[in-house]
Amino acid sequence: MKITPTIRTEIEKYLKQKGLSMTEFGHIIGLNVGTISGIVTGNRSLSINQLDRITIGMNLPADYFYERFVEECIIEVPLNWRRVKPFLHRCIELGRLDCLQHAVSMFLDNPVYTQSLFELAEDLFHKGYRDTAAYLYENVAESERKQHSERLAICQYRLFTIRVGDDQEKNYNAAVQFEPYFERLDEIDQLDALKDLANVYRSLRKWDKVDETARKMRAKAEIQYTLKHQQKSRECDESSKKLSRPMFVYITYADLLCASVCEAQGDYQQALQYTYAYADLDWVLEKDKDTLYWVHLFKDWAEGNTYVNKLLSGDTSVLTDYVEYIALTNVTKEMVTKLLNVMLAANRYQLDVNHILKRFETVIDSFVQQGQPSSDMYTKQVIPEQFARFGYELAYYYLHKGMYSDGFKNLMYAMVSYHILNNETYYINCMGLFERFRAHAVPETKEEFSNLIEKVWLSNVQKNGIANRCG
Repeated sequence: MKITPTIRTEIEKYLKQKGLSMTEFGHIIGLNVGTISGIVTGNRSLSINQLDRITIGMNLPADYFYERFVEECIIEVPLNWRRVKPFLHRCIELGRLDCLQHAVSMFLDNPVYTQSLFELAEDLFHKGYRDTAAYLYENVAESERKQHSERLAICQYRLFTIRVGDDQEKNYNAAVQFEPYFERLDEIDQLDALKDLANVYRSLRKWDKVDETARKMRAKAEIQYTLKHQQKSRECDESSKKLSRPMFVYITYADLLCASVCEAQGDYQQALQYTYAYADLDWVLEKDKDTLYWVHLFKDWAEGNTYVNKLLSGDTSVLTDYVEYIALTNVTKEMVTKLLNVMLAANRYQLDVNHILKRFETVIDSFVQQGQPSSDMYTKQVIPEQFARFGYELAYYYLHKGMYSDGFKNLMYAMVSYHILNNETYYINCMGLFERFRAHAVPETKEEFSNLIEKVWLSNVQKNGIANRCG
């Protein structure tokens, strides 16, 4: 069996090969001779800062000794979090998650270090090292699994936000896994947690869960808003600063969510009542810049959604005014929602909207280039689903109008999007729509469709395996 030389042995060997004294090497790397001598003789512990200096001085890759550092300077010595923590940060900077995991494993069985690991996870999460933070949160949560602590709830909340991605099936599982923990969060943190849960359920079109979550958020937000203005305390003001939005937003956003539930269920009159509720914000007491921004936003949304509910209920006379309202929108991600409503009405009531599609042609062409990363759950989850659905509704419109080239182009975009989202229901809807108009597809389109189906099939086989044969 090959024996790996120790760090000390490697340093000694290097000095002999280069003909360097400890004093000369110390001058090169900025360490005094006593430190070098203590490290080489094993009479002095080695810090990660010293190791990095030595490694650079030996012209080796920065992480060359990291595996041996774990073995020699962490595992074989008494645990010392203050000494190990800088090493963990260096592992993160250099992408050595394997070394970090090996080092962290030594601390997992000792509850004394749970808080330190949690604080490191929080630091990494806020700095954007989400995968590494997830590893730490998972281990802290495991060590806390029998506790009913707020720390456990925060770990589960962070893991929920990290796990939510393109795959809607995984998103649903992440939401279900987190939901039992949100009540253990701080009362203020619960508001953002409920907002994020509601937006994930909204992207999944789980309307019963959206309604349930929105009502919980509204009730809790109303209590906190009342307390805020009763107490007028510094503590309450500091708590409010933890929120991603002004506190009143969680009340009004709950009304908006309930309106979306009613709209999805075809109850447009009730949807209008909720819309009027979040349009009337005279009760909001704050007058700061951030509050006024959100007040204006809700009033703008209310104006548009009033048109939408009338339009989808069959009052097509508002279409012209709604289109002019859309034209004033300067945020692309909001355009997809509004134009989706136009297409839903057009397909439901057989309206000719070619002139509207022509007017917004440039904006529509930009939709396929969307998908920038975002930490906001609405932008991250609801908007991508609406891009995919807009593609489907646009394909449906064009195909029924006999505009087959545009129809199949948008249908392929929708199919790819729903495959990425792992939304089986709408993917099958896309397949059904293609089959209905297959006779009008050119050979190249049919081949593209077949290749896509085969690609999806192979992807599913690789993910789920081949079913066992009977017999």
